[in-house]
Parts: sequence; structure tokens; C-alpha cells
Amino acid sequence: MQNALNTHDAGSRVHEMHDRIAMETYFAPAKLNLFLHVTGRRDDGYHLLESVFQLLDFGDTVHLAVRADGVIRRVNTVSGVPEEIDLAVRAANLLKAATGSAFGVNIAINKRIPLGGGLGGGSSDAAAVLLALNRLWHLGLTRERLMQIGLKLGADVPLFIFGQNAFATGAGEQLQALDLPRRVYVVLQPQAMVPTAQIFRSPELTRNAKSVKITDFSADAWVFAKPQFRNDLEAVAKEQFPAVEQALKWLARHDANAVIKARMTGSGACVFAGFDAPDAAEFVFRQRPAGIGGFVAQGLNRHPLADFAV
Repeated sequence: MQNALNTHDAGSRVHEMHDRIAMETYFAPAKLNLFLHVTGRRDDGYHLLESVFQLLDFGDTVHLAVRADGVIRRVNTVSGVPEEIDLAVRAANLLKAATGSAFGVNIAINKRIPLGGGLGGGSSDAAAVLLALNRLWHLGLTRERLMQIGLKLGADVPLFIFGQNAFATGAGEQLQALDLPRRVYVVLQPQAMVPTAQIFRSPELTRNAKSVKITDFSADAWVFAKPQFRNDLEAVAKEQFPAVEQALKWLARHDANAVIKARMTGSGACVFAGFDAPDAAEFVFRQRPAGIGGFVAQGLNRHPLADFAV
């Protein structure tokens, strides 16, 4: 259930490979934060978070080809993401340094997940690289070890390596598996790219949300659809990026049949609502205003590469 996404990067194509190495293809799913509470801040500056992560059947495609010469390089252009800062490339280099593998890899990425959308695109690409290379390089690393390596790239990377929907605490890296009902999500992409660091640095951000426990909603996995479960970053993003507020207001006027009402994911800019019925989600999506991109996606229970680590 993947609709076309209107982003500047959606048409990124894999360029012709100079050495014609056969490439394997892997799916890197997007995620939603069904809620995101900021409960404090550590001495090292990292924020303490509580969230529920939902994997989606919409995402990027990562292409990998093992090299025997040890070289790691990206072989296509990804608009807005220079190779030197690409988390997928950094993930391969980290894994090689951590294991001493003699292998290298060619990396190409077809981007569908919008940049600065709060959907975890770069983190998901990095996790897909770590999981796939664990198999392609015959490393046999445990899931826990891969998560430790992934954490060096960002708090969202361990989620995708974890392999299933989760309740997250700490800086977002402490994960407990969570069974979620299958739902369909309308995800809208406003014309804005929100820098995560800018939102977290904002003096207006509240950092004292009351802590919750998994037992607060484990008996009814949709209790967090209630208003007290929210995204604490949303108010700051709306203030700094009016397009986010406009998209939220529009979606809120059209989410009468939604199980989860309109809210923002991550640090933005994307907003979403969750529905029981695919037809209801498709109907809302088709009415979206001109200039707003997005997609309709179904929730996943497991990451498609979950079995690539023990």
C-alpha cells in the first residue's frame, strides 16, 4: 500500500555501475512515532525520550554489492545527502572498522523517505546496511552488537536493527518489543525540511513530561491514541515551520474516522493519522491540498531484514 511520494528525492536513480558488480536489493522501512514525550535531559546533552515506534511498508531501497578489494563507496547520487555524511556509507565504514573485515561494498540508494520528515530515512538506510552486510560479509554478529554499532550513528538506528515495533526510552535506544494492531496511516509531507537538532535546541521545548510505563498501555495498545499521548516536539516545529502547522490543521479537519488523530512524527516535518479502514485512509489522502506530498502506508510488525542478525 505505497502511494507515490512527492519529494525532490523520490526520483533518485541508481547510476550505471562502472565495474558492473551485481547488486543485492534490500528494503529500508520508514517509521512513525505514535507519540513522543521528552521527559528530561542528561548531563551529556542528550534528551530523555519516551516513544512508540511503528514500522511502515513504505521506505527506501538500498542496493549493495560486495567488493573483494575492501573499498567502500556510494555509486549513485542522493540529492541533498553528500557521500561523506551519508549514514549508510558511515555505517559500512563503522562495521568494517569494528570487525576488521577485508571486504568492501558498493552502495546505491533509491530515496523515497523524505529528508527532514521525522520518518527515520537515513537511520533506516544505515540499519539496512548493517544488517545486510552482517550477512554478506559473513560476520555473524548478534543483534545487540549491531545495535551498539548503530547507536554511534544516532538513536534511531538501533530501532531498525531491533527489528520490530517498540516502546523506546532513554535517548531512544532502550527498546521493548510491542505488538501493535495493523493499521493504515495517512502521512503528509509539508513543504518544509525540519532539522532535528534545531528543534531539540529550542528554548521553548518542554522537557518535563510525566513518565509512562509500557504497562500503562500494553493491555490496550491504542490507549496512546488518546490526547495525553502527544508529540512534545510538535509545538516547537509548528512555531518555527508554519507549513507543519498548516498540514496538521488540515489533517485534523479530516481525521474524524481516524483511530489516531492528526499529529507530527519525530521532529517533523511529516504529520500523520492512523485509520482502521484502508478506504478511509485513501479517501483522506486523495483530498490533500495541492503542494502537500505524502503517502498511504500500512504498519509492519517486523523489519524485513530482522532475521539477518541473531
